[in-house]
Amino acid sequence: MIKAVFFDFYNTLVKFWPPLEQIQQAACQEFGLNISEEGAKHGYAVADVYFNRENEKQPLALRTDEERLEFFTRYEQMILSNAGLPVSLDMAQRVWEMASLVPKEFMVFDDTVPALAQLHGGGYQVGIISNLRRDMTQICQRLGIGQYVDFVINSAEVGSEKPSAPIFLAALEQATVAPQEAVHVGDQHRSDVLGARGVGIHPVLIDRGDFHADLNDCTKIATLGELVAVLAAAPNSLQPEKHQLIPELQDQVEE
Repeated sequence: MIKAVFFDFYNTLVKFWPPLEQIQQAACQEFGLNISEEGAKHGYAVADVYFNRENEKQPLALRTDEERLEFFTRYEQMILSNAGLPVSLDMAQRVWEMASLVPKEFMVFDDTVPALAQLHGGGYQVGIISNLRRDMTQICQRLGIGQYVDFVINSAEVGSEKPSAPIFLAALEQATVAPQEAVHVGDQHRSDVLGARGVGIHPVLIDRGDFHADLNDCTKIATLGELVAVLAAAPNSLQPEKHQLIPELQDQVEE
């Protein structure tokens, strides 16, 4: 029986406003470059996998200013390249610095509040597991979702980034549930799906942009509205045919 539902934060419950792809378009136009909105979305989808792998190696918040600039320059180059616009590292840095000047804030997806309210009202414990090193409780209150979230676990508090086991184990301890009694929903295959599965939590991949059509090793949803039906049909709806794990992280669970 599923008793707790954990969520990733960015790209699962919230997005940026203005949309990042529109900021990219505007920044590129400053240098006479053009990319489509759909191209920018695809670019971000690919580059965000790189972002999470690099953050796993060494949290960006703990890097020097020079190291962060070097990272984001390559991240920007990857965004543009996968949007169909190959550019030099020098141009990528200029575009990134221009895009960074645009103020932006978090905004919930349209399906976030209804889904959280239904789950919380249905008796599930609702938690957030995030690699963001910020005051997540305050952010949730400002976004109007704090009343539906029982707890927040962030990487700064635990000293561990997804997909490492400690951050997921901390959520299980906070919820006082066994791994098989919990579901984790997120948009990243390695950070969310493989990380959760590594400690025995049922993973659900939310694929809002249909960027993971090739993945078949986990339950997938396109919107949070589909999650309630998945939970109602559990555990059968949470049993994938194939199980992929991250070998180097298994020792964290066994210790």
